[in-house]
Amino acid sequence: MASPIEIDGAEGEGGGQVLRTALSLLFITGTPFRIDRLRGGRAKPGLRRQHLVAVQAAREIGAATVEGAVLGSRELSFTPGAVRHGERRFAIGSAGSTALVLQTVLWPLLMTAGRSTLILEGGTHAPLAPTADSLLDAFVPALGRFGLGDRIELSLIRCGFMPAGGGRLELVVRGGAPPRAADWHRRGALRSISARALVSQLSKDVALRELEVLRQRLGIEAAMGSAQLRIVEVDSAGPGNALQVVVAHEDAVEAFQAIGERGVRAEAVAKRLAREVQAHLDVDAPVGPHLADQLLIPLALAGSGSFSTTAVTEHTRTNARLIERFLPVELRLEEQPSKGTRVCAVTSP
Repeated sequence: MASPIEIDGAEGEGGGQVLRTALSLLFITGTPFRIDRLRGGRAKPGLRRQHLVAVQAAREIGAATVEGAVLGSRELSFTPGAVRHGERRFAIGSAGSTALVLQTVLWPLLMTAGRSTLILEGGTHAPLAPTADSLLDAFVPALGRFGLGDRIELSLIRCGFMPAGGGRLELVVRGGAPPRAADWHRRGALRSISARALVSQLSKDVALRELEVLRQRLGIEAAMGSAQLRIVEVDSAGPGNALQVVVAHEDAVEAFQAIGERGVRAEAVAKRLAREVQAHLDVDAPVGPHLADQLLIPLALAGSGSFSTTAVTEHTRTNARLIERFLPVELRLEEQPSKGTRVCAVTSP
């Protein structure tokens, strides 16, 4: 077995993505790792609930040996075993992000022959994480560009907001084929901008105020209640609000989201989201900054190919450098005037 990779969890962005990426690539490469100063860039470092569940999920699907898997731990070592498909349920026990646990175990299951059904319980619409809607609207369709569109089925069964959680995602994975190389730089003409506001145990007035801001700020020419502007009342264990905008171009679909917070006006939530969407519209590239981060692993596993993104975050830079330590690939970030950043995978000699 290869020598363990030593990872400083406080380098770069210093968050949980370092752990999740290492767990994803551990089984694919057979390379153990040891990480210290885990989430050292955060106000509350160490393993939180959702990170611990991601570790436990990875250990279960890969029969791995783990040291340091306790809440608050700042050091962790992981030695992989063989990936095992099957039916499993992982409960975070809080409103921690189910999407982040999903993305941890997705790649080992996709790269290994077999079929798995996963039930993930916790938060489906949480701050600082992809929402279930963004996975369905943007991430899963984008995987089709890498030849993986028919290998994943994702369903949102119940929404889970902070702090109650109680949401449920179901994922079916048919593994056994690596991603294929893709080049994605054109988004084409704008086709539509749509927005929907999810509310649970809250007044619909919150959603109406949010959608009105988006209608004005983004120039959505539609009546309230139409396909372009919708209020969705959802069943959840507790109160919550999530706002989603989907931007559809001829050759690209992107999704943007904001989570309502206690003490923050609905208009402020919508204005923040509108600024993020407008920043995407202002640059002629198909992939937004958060989706770009999520597509680094399939790009690297393909070994070649490229895509253009409207912006590169420190999160993405940190993720790219870590992936290069596990895989024989270089991920190049090349600035393009008015075209965003070109992200290229080049197989290392």
